[in-house]
Amino acid sequence: MKTILLLVASNIFMTLAWYGQLKLKIFEGKSLWIVILMSWGIAFFEYCLMVPANRHGYASGLTGYQLKILQEVITLAVFVVFAWLVLGEKLAWNYAVSFGFILAAVYFATAFKPAAAAAGH
Repeated sequence: MKTILLLVASNIFMTLAWYGQLKLKIFEGKSLWIVILMSWGIAFFEYCLMVPANRHGYASGLTGYQLKILQEVITLAVFVVFAWLVLGEKLAWNYAVSFGFILAAVYFATAFKPAAAAAGH
């Protein structure tokens, strides 16, 4: 649970760093290089949370593949909320279906032991 909470928090910062400049007032009227520096500043906090999330998850028995797939689905969940609340965009059916496939990927990535782990390696 700690890993998931850290991943959610880190993805909130990353979504703000990447997409906040599209609509948030603090970015308005700024030159591109200032927006880039502001985004880097926000992304710093993403790294401060993502690194411990991955370390904790890996130490808790998740594989690198599992961590990456979890991170991707969390990224999309955070983005869906951001797109709705900040960008004012609705979730179209084709995006919802795509999201469902990614959720299925999380299931397949985490529900079964990797072949090497099952063989005792």
